[in-house]
Amino acid sequence: MASETTSAADVIDVTVHPLVLLSAADHYHRVARGTRKRAVGVLLGSSSRGRIDCVNSFAVPFEEDSKNSEVFYLDHNYLENMLGMFRKVHAKERVVGFYSTGPQIRSNDLRIHSLISRFVPEGTVTPPVFVIIDVRPDRESIPTTAYRVVEEVNSNVLPDGNNNDASVTAEVRKSFAHVPSMIDAMEAEEVGVEHLLRDINDPTVSTVANLVKAKLSGLSTLTDKLVEMKDYLTDVSQGKMKPNSEIIANMQAIVNLLPNLNVEELVRSMLVKNNDMHMVIYLSALIRCIIALHDLVLNKIAYNNEGGDGMLEGEGSTEKKGKVDAEKKEEGEEKKEDK
Repeated sequence: MASETTSAADVIDVTVHPLVLLSAADHYHRVARGTRKRAVGVLLGSSSRGRIDCVNSFAVPFEEDSKNSEVFYLDHNYLENMLGMFRKVHAKERVVGFYSTGPQIRSNDLRIHSLISRFVPEGTVTPPVFVIIDVRPDRESIPTTAYRVVEEVNSNVLPDGNNNDASVTAEVRKSFAHVPSMIDAMEAEEVGVEHLLRDINDPTVSTVANLVKAKLSGLSTLTDKLVEMKDYLTDVSQGKMKPNSEIIANMQAIVNLLPNLNVEELVRSMLVKNNDMHMVIYLSALIRCIIALHDLVLNKIAYNNEGGDGMLEGEGSTEKKGKVDAEKKEEGEEKKEDK
């Protein structure tokens, strides 16, 4: 028998700012790019009524043994010195958790969480969080996944051989629970991100191609989520995982929102809408090709006209020069005859 206990000040959601994403990506490319290592850092920000806002971060020297998962190293002195310098610059920012480039939870993360909890200011109600920042370029969804630590109490009933009575033993075990995460930015950060995207954006790619790429990305993410839901339900049915009523209720709500494709009128309306959209795309592509061919023909005509005029001018000047030479020759003959 297991029951989950949570603190009074629970974590509702986690907001990650672009500066944290850029710092984590830079940290990974400097330390662990091309290897199986991961980068670990500290998250700074504020919390209010269970909502954590991560506005800044800094990297921490971290090493772990690939053969023995229980062995790892985190530089406490460096962490304390960096916190002292950050307090001088940003007095309102405090430790709200730590990040890792993952891309999955590892066995050392609970121990790292307990170490980071020592640097949380006294009197803080909201507990620190653990955020996995996935820096892989092929990730389609948002690159952040947030977790909080919960305590599970396992109550096992053991028979007593002497009195034939049952004794109950309780074991408290910590584990990570998922927390909703989002990406948000202040006005100054939005301006900086726009300047960075100008270098990344390819102006040669049309708007239609971007829309199609976005649709494909959304469908790919939807497929991954559906497969994850299927695996979860399979594990629950086989007894590998404990059922969670909240997760199952969310799945039921998602299924209820799906349209009923057995209705003939709905199917016909979807087909008509799809055909109309494809007709607009086809006409747009056709008009674009015709305009491009028209411009090409106009450029060809203008080029030929300019070249033809130049040839005519050259021919006229040659003829004129020939006439002048003939006239000079005739005048010379007339002068000889006069003599």
